Amino acid sequence: MKNFEIFPKKFGILPYIFLFYLIMPLFYIFEETGIKAVMGYSMLLLFLVSYRELYNVKSEKKYSFWLAIQIIIVMIFSILYNPYIIFMGFFPANFVGWYEQKKDFRRALTLFAFSMILTMTIVIYLGEMVDFLFFIPFLVVMISSPIGIRTMNERMTLEQKLDQANEQIKELIKREERVRIARDLHDTLGHTLSLITLQSQLVQRLAESNPERAKLEAKEIEMTSRSALREVRELVSDMRTITLEEEIVDLEQILNAAGIEFHMKKNSELPDLPLLQQNILGMCLREAGTNIVKHSKAKKCYVDIQGSKGNVTISVIDDGIGLVDSYTSGNGLKGMRERLSLIEGKLDIHKTNGTKLVMSVPVIVKLKEGMPYDPACDCRRPADVKRSSRHATRF
Repeated sequence: MKNFEIFPKKFGILPYIFLFYLIMPLFYIFEETGIKAVMGYSMLLLFLVSYRELYNVKSEKKYSFWLAIQIIIVMIFSILYNPYIIFMGFFPANFVGWYEQKKDFRRALTLFAFSMILTMTIVIYLGEMVDFLFFIPFLVVMISSPIGIRTMNERMTLEQKLDQANEQIKELIKREERVRIARDLHDTLGHTLSLITLQSQLVQRLAESNPERAKLEAKEIEMTSRSALREVRELVSDMRTITLEEEIVDLEQILNAAGIEFHMKKNSELPDLPLLQQNILGMCLREAGTNIVKHSKAKKCYVDIQGSKGNVTISVIDDGIGLVDSYTSGNGLKGMRERLSLIEGKLDIHKTNGTKLVMSVPVIVKLKEGMPYDPACDCRRPADVKRSSRHATRF
């Protein structure tokens, strides 16, 4: 069973402190006798009930009902008992500012303002308020206070949502980091373990027919395993940077170990790629080579690296059995696409006699060191070239 609470704990002691302001109407009711005193105490008790309910109710209709009760009680007290009790209007003014929907807030504020102005008008007409000019500034503050209260509540709500969003972002970052580590482990260890497997199979075949060659291959396996250990350490410490040239050498090594002929074609005029692009392209090239060894049953593999205006394109072509539908939607190609998207690149797949993967990334050419430095764009420019909004030129 849920424990009974007078006011929700999240509001602290503030609801109890505001009850202090009920001393004033209690003082004026105490001066009354007969039916007027009984009615006054009854209305004050009803006011306390409405005060508590407004802190606890969830339904919009019930909330509006209890708010209307409060406003009516304030009007009756001010007209029949003492005009100074109109200051109790700060109670319903506070709750008017709690409406979340603008339409409901405007409606409630309009009705509250009309009720307070009507009450003061009746009191003045009955001649019970001589110094009414004294009340006008307080009435203006009372009617406008829900606007400030609502603004404050909106700000608190936004801050809560921001905190929740930050927590979600932290959680997403953790998940993304796990995915990244898993993908990097797949790309690095998958490649190396495939190479070790192929070399181990070769050692088994050579163990009897060519022991000397088997010893050399076993030594290669040891070197490869040490390299894998080093890669894992670098990966964990987030220090791994792979150049495209290094990855091409590794790709040739694993293809040759699998008995697949490797052919390379490269445009000698290619610009120097940033390390980030080389790292991502190297990972994608490694994934492509690993999949050729595992799935393609190819005899030959061709890697063609070419540069065109604004782009570098790497094509990986094999003469194997081609891609099956289950692989085209697998984690390997998905991971390659995700990596390339980080550098605004793309991956295209073509089914030929084998398979052709085409990786394309935009390239920004670094300007030469001899050019004067332009602090406006943090780069170097030829002295005779006017400044523009671009910080570099396309290849």
